[in-house]
This record gives sequence, structure tokens and C-alpha cells, in this order.
Amino acid sequence: MIPFPLSLEPTYGKLIAYLVFLLIGLAFGYVLESSGFNKSTLLAKQFYFKDLRVFKVFFTAIVTAMLMIFGAAAIGLLDYNLIWVNPTYLWSGIVGGLIMGVGFILGGFCPGTSLVALATFKIDGILFVLGGLVGVFIFGETEQLITYFFNGSYFGRVTLMDVFNIPTGVIVIGVTLMALFMFWGGEKLERSIGGKAADSEPKARYIGAAVVVTLAIIIAFVGQPTSEDRWNLIESVKQPELDARAYQIHPAELLHNFHEHKINLKVIDVRSESDYNIFHIMDSQNLSLEELPSLISEFHLEPANTLFVVASNDEKDSTEAWKYLVAESVPNVYILEGGINYWLDTFATEYEKEFCEGNKDNCQDEELRYIFTQALGASCPAAYPEPEHFEDLEYITKIKMELKRAPTGGGCG
Repeated sequence: MIPFPLSLEPTYGKLIAYLVFLLIGLAFGYVLESSGFNKSTLLAKQFYFKDLRVFKVFFTAIVTAMLMIFGAAAIGLLDYNLIWVNPTYLWSGIVGGLIMGVGFILGGFCPGTSLVALATFKIDGILFVLGGLVGVFIFGETEQLITYFFNGSYFGRVTLMDVFNIPTGVIVIGVTLMALFMFWGGEKLERSIGGKAADSEPKARYIGAAVVVTLAIIIAFVGQPTSEDRWNLIESVKQPELDARAYQIHPAELLHNFHEHKINLKVIDVRSESDYNIFHIMDSQNLSLEELPSLISEFHLEPANTLFVVASNDEKDSTEAWKYLVAESVPNVYILEGGINYWLDTFATEYEKEFCEGNKDNCQDEELRYIFTQALGASCPAAYPEPEHFEDLEYITKIKMELKRAPTGGGCG
């Protein structure tokens, strides 16, 4: 299993988790304060190209984090799927960025640096934080008036790799080179506008630039793990459990969870569209195996109580889908035992039999065994059986909802 990122609270308890959070916060605040980020006059200078220290520190942090994240992912130490990436709300994000940018220019602080100034008892920092709290209160009281705009233009978890459809390694090299070019340009501006001496920058920066470029090239050469690579890392644990049928749930167990209000049930039907139209379980989502990769980020953002059940006509295709989802760290994924064929064997009533000409002879694997005279879709009792009619069905309970190892919310420094 990929060891990182760690789930601190469930693994070590709340006390240890909060202690780690406190230490990280103190270290982050110390770095900001020691960099001079508690002074609004210094922070404001970046907008006049006189002192681009803020730009350099934050871009250094971005490049360092990028290299560490994708480097660790490349060698199998980190599961990138479990790293929080802020969902994109395009237009509200643009407006929010403009508001924050204007506030930064006028007040000389961003939210994080204002808290550092507050901690060091800077009067302008204290007033900025108070103003921010007033803004939060006003937004909270008026958000319902702009809900459509605020939640509109949602694109989910979007990265540069998604936008440009190019490999991660190319993006890593490109961002690294862009950052170095902007550092160089920033130095030129500081000298021409800010009056800094040409020898004021440390010579070691050239060595650092060479190191980060080398690391970026290595990361691009090694590449990021594929779904097959991810499965190979966990196969020794998961395959024996799969062979022992620990994840194949009886149709009656799925039916029971249909009516379990504490469960957010997602039934994924990976059959062909034609078979899906002939018959499918109520509220199931028809997705081909090829469509699953584009929805992985959405699956990760589902609530912690989400139960995924994959179904095909039998179990071959659903098992392949299960392997892919588990390899991509989607939690709480199970397979419908026997697929749709067994579901119909279990729940088909006389009503369905009126529209069925029987079973196919010599049926191939993953072929719908029932011959329907018309496409019923979900408009029949078997698509959503009443549980009280099948209370005498016996099955072994297999679903064990695990704590969701998924991206947790991030924030702005």
C-alpha cells in the first residue's frame, strides 16, 4: 500500500493530529515572520516591483512542493489522488481573486500574512484581520443571494495536466523553467525600479536553479504511476481478498442499503448502453470502463459515507472496474455478486416475466441472460424491489464502511 499521505487523526488520534497541525502552523508562521511578511509596507512593494520577496518565497514554495509531491508519487511513496486540489469554480473564483487582490494592494496583507502581523501585534495587521472578519460576516449573511453565481461554473478538480492534456512530467519541467525565468525577471525589475545592487542576490541561487531543473527532468523521465502500477502495489493484499469474495455482495445486501439513509449509495453500471436501456437498477449510473478515469476526482469528493457498488451482467467487467477504482484509491467499493443476471434471478417478478421470453441458451460471459421483449429500463419492480417482499433472503454481510482516505480541504496561506 502507498504509505502517504497519512491519515493522522484516525491513525494516531486527535491529540497527536492537532499537535502536528499546531507545529506545522507555528513553523509556517515563523517562516512568514522571519521573511518579513508581517510588514505591510514590505508586502505592498511587490505591486510596485521594488521588492519581490513575497513573489520569490511563494513561488519557491510552489516549485518545492510540486517537485516533492510528483517526485514522491513517481517512486510510489505518495498517492497523488489523495492530495487536496481546490475545486475550480471559474467565474466566482475570478471575482474572488480580484477582490482579494484589491484588498491585498490596499491593506498590504493577504489572509495568512495578516494573521502573522496580528500575532506580532502590528496595528495595521489587527485592523486588517478585524476587517476580514467583518467581510466574512457580511458574506455569510448575503451568500444566499448569490448562491447560483457562487456555485456556478464548477469544473471540479482541474489541473494543468487536465487542461492541456499533456504528461505530468512536461508540466513539472515547464512550471520549473517558468518560475526560474520569473525569478530572473524579478531580479531585473528590483534592480531597475527598486534600486537593488546587482550583487545583493546570493550566488548559491544558481546552484539551486540547477538542482531543481535536474529534479524536474528526473521526475519527467521516471513518470507518474499508471493505474496498473498502482494495482501492482496493492495486489498482494487486495487480490487474495477478492479471491475470497470479500467484496462481492449479495443482491439482497445491496437492496438493504438502498433503504439505509445513512449511506450515500452510488451504483455504477459498466454494461453497454443497450443492455442498460433494456434493464437497470434504479438510480444506477451507466459508465463504461473507458469513462471511469475522467470521474475519479469526482468520486474522491463524494461524502465519507458514500458506498460504491459496481455492476455488470456477470462479474468480469465489474471486477475490472473494481480493480481500477480501488487502485485509484476510491474508498468503499464493492461488486454486485453475479451481476444484473443474478439480480434478476433474485428479484424478477411475474410482471417482468410477462415481458421476458426466457433465458438465452449457451449464454456467453457478460451477456444479459434474460430476453426482454421491450426495453424496460428502470420502469419495473425489479429495478427497485420492496425489501419487505424479500425478508426471507439469507446472505452474508460483507460491506464494512471504512474511513475515507480522500483529499481533505486545504486553505490559503
